[in-house]
Amino acid sequence: LPAYLGDGFHVAGLKWIASYPGNVRRGFPRASAVLVLNDYETGYPFALLESSIISAARTAASAVLAAYWLNGRSRRARSLGIVGTGFIARYVYDFLVDTGWEIGEVRLYDKSPAESEKFKSTACHPERHRAVATVADLATLVRGSDVVVFTTVAPAPYVTDPSLFEHRPLVLHVSLRDLAPEILLGAQNVVDDVEHVMKANTSPHLTEQLTGNRDFVTGTLAEIMEGRRSVDRRRPIIFSPFGMGMLDVAVGKWVYDHAVAAGREQRIPDFFYETVR
Repeated sequence: LPAYLGDGFHVAGLKWIASYPGNVRRGFPRASAVLVLNDYETGYPFALLESSIISAARTAASAVLAAYWLNGRSRRARSLGIVGTGFIARYVYDFLVDTGWEIGEVRLYDKSPAESEKFKSTACHPERHRAVATVADLATLVRGSDVVVFTTVAPAPYVTDPSLFEHRPLVLHVSLRDLAPEILLGAQNVVDDVEHVMKANTSPHLTEQLTGNRDFVTGTLAEIMEGRRSVDRRRPIIFSPFGMGMLDVAVGKWVYDHAVAAGREQRIPDFFYETVR
């Protein structure tokens, strides 16, 4: 994900993320990531950052920002359902709680029940909710939640029944490949960037291939925030963010600036072989 930021940043950058779902079975996180920041005037890189946390933070932040705007600028949910209780789910949950969301109940589902139980005992804040529970099947979770977060490693859609969404929940489809096109066609669909998300067989990409058009996309989150588009709460609302490189660069530059200000950067003065022509 290459990107450039102007408007006070004036930095280019590249995030390289390697996503290997099999890592979970090996006992360590699915994805590793690095972020390179480049000086825009010379092109020379000035920072290399471990970026799995940066990526998780920006993923969670954009999802929670979308939740606020697509929920009628409200930070309330009767019941939050989380599908896939791994690393990203933890960050999304933390961002919801730390930005003041009032969540009555939390429901957890994972293909591995042990992961749900682990999330319940180590990540959740039971004092902030009336109840926190693991559920045995996906349908029960979706039907009982007015906000649903998908953070799985699914490579292809496995949720195919549109009736699960008849109660018109807000869906943060962070993992992008859980929902069949039939579900998107019955919903209001908001993305971070239309062109960006229509690739790699994401659910929106599959829907585009099925229909031959992008008419099912309501608009982008930026258009919603600027008042140029609106969503109809009489239908389910699905936010599908592919993840834009400029967000990683923005967070990475913020981290870099704070590290430098605190004297915590580690400099390698002889990194470049030649610096004089």
